[in-house]
Amino acid sequence: MVSTHPTGVQNAGSQYLSQQRPQNVNISPNQELLPITAKVNSQDILEVGGCDVTTLVQQFGSPLYILDEETLRLACQQYRDTFKKYYQGESQVLYASKAWNCLAVCAIAASEGLGIDVVSGGELYTALNAGVTPDKLYLHGNNKSQEELLLAIESGSTIVADNWQELHTLVKIAAQDGKTSAPIRLMLRLTPGIECHTHEYIRTGHLDSKFGFDPNDLDEVFTFVSQQPTLNCIGLHAHIGSQIFERQPHQDLAAVMVQWLKKAANYGLKITELNVGGGLGIRYTESDDPPSIEEWVKAICEVIQTACTSENLPLPKLLCEPGRSLIATACITAYTIGSSKVIPEIRTYVSVDGGMSDNPRPITYQSVYRAVVANKMSAALTETVTIAGKHCESGDIVIKNAQLPKTEPGDILVVMGTGAYNYSMSSNYNRLPRPAAVVVANGEANLILRRENYQDLIKQDCLPDRLNVRK
Repeated sequence: MVSTHPTGVQNAGSQYLSQQRPQNVNISPNQELLPITAKVNSQDILEVGGCDVTTLVQQFGSPLYILDEETLRLACQQYRDTFKKYYQGESQVLYASKAWNCLAVCAIAASEGLGIDVVSGGELYTALNAGVTPDKLYLHGNNKSQEELLLAIESGSTIVADNWQELHTLVKIAAQDGKTSAPIRLMLRLTPGIECHTHEYIRTGHLDSKFGFDPNDLDEVFTFVSQQPTLNCIGLHAHIGSQIFERQPHQDLAAVMVQWLKKAANYGLKITELNVGGGLGIRYTESDDPPSIEEWVKAICEVIQTACTSENLPLPKLLCEPGRSLIATACITAYTIGSSKVIPEIRTYVSVDGGMSDNPRPITYQSVYRAVVANKMSAALTETVTIAGKHCESGDIVIKNAQLPKTEPGDILVVMGTGAYNYSMSSNYNRLPRPAAVVVANGEANLILRRENYQDLIKQDCLPDRLNVRK
């Protein structure tokens, strides 16, 4: 199936989904959180990217992450093109790859002109091996190891310095013969002291945060960096949190950052880049109402441009680093339904073959998802059930009070909006192998992450000879 894309594209996971589907695609209101290519075929089965979801499960097993390439590319294009539309200076969108870092996802983002925001040596190594050019790689983190810093320096990536320890470590590295031939390219992460309404664990902009330099230390930080010839400070960075629906905190952040930019000039620092972070939320449920990508970008651009004009400052290169709003809605997770348990007048549990090891967000953040049954797409929603995972934890609940048609063992349950922080936070809890992932496009499915097997689970184990009971 080929979808058409009118120019008024909205936020991935927001209201644009219903607007972008061809008129003949039979998607009901409770299914509009699905990827953009989703449709129901003549057998009443869900298709994504032109692929029958039940056939994908037969071929690749379950649980299975199914990434819709078209939805991901559309969101990348929307960010990229909207900045070009509203910002008069240079801009660069970075994919915050902690949301889902693997070779294929990094490669897709890079092919759409995006850079990659990484937060570890492993994420940096992956992005480099995906072919991302180092000038579009930015290494974050509040406790980077010397090995991670060296990898960034040697590859030519930009380091986003987070604290004094890191600055002193970078100066020492630069002083070592042969470690660096040019000043180390870095940005400074600052804490703006801006609150936003989101989960406590994913707020990062308020002063009580492990991230970034305290704004009260700006003079000292700027003085130190300006006196280090081995450090080339080209930018300032801030981030206020994740899954944010409000525009005002980001507008406030943009205004604050221009004031920092003005202050840095007093110390002779030639700041040419401002990174306003990311954090735009998506629709996980029908009641979620985030701004569109265009609304968010326009608001940021207007504030930066107005503030720079007011302060008679040249426009910096403007960076942002969305993660969830690029990838979350592009992916679904397919499970196979197994056992059920009816507790009269209390609840009915329907169990699936995955859970907290492939999606830890419900048990960690009390996150809410929606689901459909892929092989019964037009069936009436007659049951209210609690979808339980298979792990040995009472709290392993995927969705409470899910509205579903009557289900049977072997039905394929699809949970929507699982592209962000599902695979990337997955684990081998209870020694369950991690699921496979496929990318789908134009009726073709390609494996991008192979399913782990039992041998994979023990390949890092070491059994001392004295403990070997088989001797």
